Amino acid sequence: MKSQFFTALLAAAFLVAGCNVQQEQGGKAADKSSTTTVSEAQKAVETAASDVKSAVDSGTQSLEDSLSEVKESAQEMAGELEDAAKDAENTLSSSYSDFQSNNIQQFVVYKDKNHKDNHYIPSGWMGDYGDVQMDDQSAENPHSGKHSLKFTYTAKQTQNQGWAGIYWQNPPNNWGSKKGGFNLTGMTKLIFWARGEKGGEIIQKFVVGGIKGAYPDSCAVEMGPVTLTNEWKEYSINLAGKDLSYINGGFAWTTSAELNPDGCVFYIDDIFYVADETVQPESKKVEEMPFIVYADKGSVKNHFIPSGWMGDYGDLKYDSASSDKPHSGVSCLKITYGNKASQGARWAGMYWQYPANNWGNMDTSYNLSKATKLTFWARGDKGGERIEEFKMGGITGEYPDSDSAGIGPVVLTTEWQQFTIDLQGKDLSSIIGGFCWASNIDVNPDGIIFYLDDIQYE
Repeated sequence: MKSQFFTALLAAAFLVAGCNVQQEQGGKAADKSSTTTVSEAQKAVETAASDVKSAVDSGTQSLEDSLSEVKESAQEMAGELEDAAKDAENTLSSSYSDFQSNNIQQFVVYKDKNHKDNHYIPSGWMGDYGDVQMDDQSAENPHSGKHSLKFTYTAKQTQNQGWAGIYWQNPPNNWGSKKGGFNLTGMTKLIFWARGEKGGEIIQKFVVGGIKGAYPDSCAVEMGPVTLTNEWKEYSINLAGKDLSYINGGFAWTTSAELNPDGCVFYIDDIFYVADETVQPESKKVEEMPFIVYADKGSVKNHFIPSGWMGDYGDLKYDSASSDKPHSGVSCLKITYGNKASQGARWAGMYWQYPANNWGNMDTSYNLSKATKLTFWARGDKGGERIEEFKMGGITGEYPDSDSAGIGPVVLTTEWQQFTIDLQGKDLSSIIGGFCWASNIDVNPDGIIFYLDDIQYE
């Protein structure tokens, strides 16, 4: 098309030029001869112009035909891509939904490094993630195969959280922002093996599910705290009766600097779900008394985590291992409340929660129905420190505390005093807020320092 166009255009140009030359050379010739020559040249130009127009018209039609073909191809490709996307989404949303029909008895989280049966990735690093190192191919006495997972927790509180943990997710780094996970319906328990490097390492909890977001896990189940030995031991999380239709957080562990003040090294191996029809759903365990909130720093008897900092939380300092005249044992809790109103609230407080940071958004709690009272010991640094309220329970949300009770205001002295919160007649079947205090700068204009110890349900 282009060659036809330019050929015709050149021909027209040469003819016009030739006409001009003839007129100049024969300017003095007879008028008839000049008229004839010009007329012939004009006809040639008209012919050439016609050829140019024909070439352009032909090129335009060819271009339109080509564009039409491209448009049709693009539409066909878009349709194919849309169908492929729908197929991928359907496949993803129904991942492993046919467990029971295919009689699948196990679903592997981790078996060995790069094993073809592995599902989920240990990508969800939490809390003081800078305190954690992971070796996913440790050859140091694996439980089975060639490798196990080795975790080193330094407890240096790199991110100032006081705890750390890792979630195994699908796809990696999925905190509920996208579809993923697996339908594990039919599985009744999760089994894994673990050991400590020395023995005595304390893992706060092991978890299945619990990730929130736009695509949340269908359940959250946990066990702990667990004190490890230096020998491999099998552990099991009962999942019978749980909704496992969508599990993105396939496995997780957390621990804290309070439980492991010097850090710890531990190993995990052979993590997998099992379909065992003999496993029955667990009823919520009624805890035996006394049930300890705080006994000593790092005590395996401790329950609840002081994670619920409220109001002017920037004015608070918390020392879980103060050696300044503890009431008993080797440590007590030292709490410093400044008077800067850092968040503009003019008050502050702390909740001891289960699990950490649970504001009623997790379906897990302690059944403390056997308790009739909550006792604790407290003293002030100078005397005269006023705490507006000590309490238990009272957290709301989707999964709230079943009840609440408290005392206050309380004015402290420099000597240890025992205080009691009466729990008789209270519904203690589901408690996530195990202990709480709150005060304000209007009654403590210079700030306060006070101590707590031996907090327990009886």
